[in-house]
Amino acid sequence: MKRIKKNIPVVALLALLLSACGGGGSSSDGGSPLPAKTLSWAAPEAYTDNTTLNPMTDLDGFEIYVNETGSFSDGDTPSAVVSAVDPTTHTLTSSFNLANLSPYLSKGISYQVSMRAVAVTGLKSDFSPTASFSF
Repeated sequence: MKRIKKNIPVVALLALLLSACGGGGSSSDGGSPLPAKTLSWAAPEAYTDNTTLNPMTDLDGFEIYVNETGSFSDGDTPSAVVSAVDPTTHTLTSSFNLANLSPYLSKGISYQVSMRAVAVTGLKSDFSPTASFSF
């Protein structure tokens, strides 16, 4: 049984976030909309046994986890799930605007984010290293 490579390039997530521009969703504090915060990553290209993985055909999606502690476990529910391949452009998905989670996030709070790749077989990668962000 194959598992997605543990140290998948989702760690490019750390190169991440701090591109901010434009508007986002509305803030949970009822104030102005949250600014865009782009989480970016690179898809894995191998399983843990070093067997080649084709992200376009072998991946189902990416799970994004956000909390204040930075502690994530298998029992956690993802904050967002995005398809591995964008259905409109038919290209590999490699970013997500964290402001889209605005009903659940507030300005002035430091959050931690991690993600997992999910194969079409249902296998999941380990959690990526966490990165912090705030609005």
